Amino acid sequence: MNGTVHLGFDSEDLSDWGRLLDAIEEAEQEADLGEPFTADWPQSGRTAYIRFIAEDPYVVEVHDGTSTQIAVSVPLDMGEEWIAESRERLAAARAALGVGAEDHPGARP
Repeated sequence: MNGTVHLGFDSEDLSDWGRLLDAIEEAEQEADLGEPFTADWPQSGRTAYIRFIAEDPYVVEVHDGTSTQIAVSVPLDMGEEWIAESRERLAAARAALGVGAEDHPGARP
């Protein structure tokens, strides 16, 4: 399968991604999750979005509900350091866009 979905985001969405990483990390530390942690980024409804499902393995769904109505689900082996690597990418995106980490109180340097 091959496809392209255009995903728009703004500085608030970057802050939301940082909060999502915080929530995932917190959910991973809980002993009994019961239901897997699930979250959408950016918020579903206004553009294509990614649904993250913290299962074993992790599942990422790409939803293009506003345009084609297509959703693709992909299980991923995220690796041990994926959250730290995601925080580094988030910091690089903020720097490239001129959005400071101070815009997200839980951001880590």
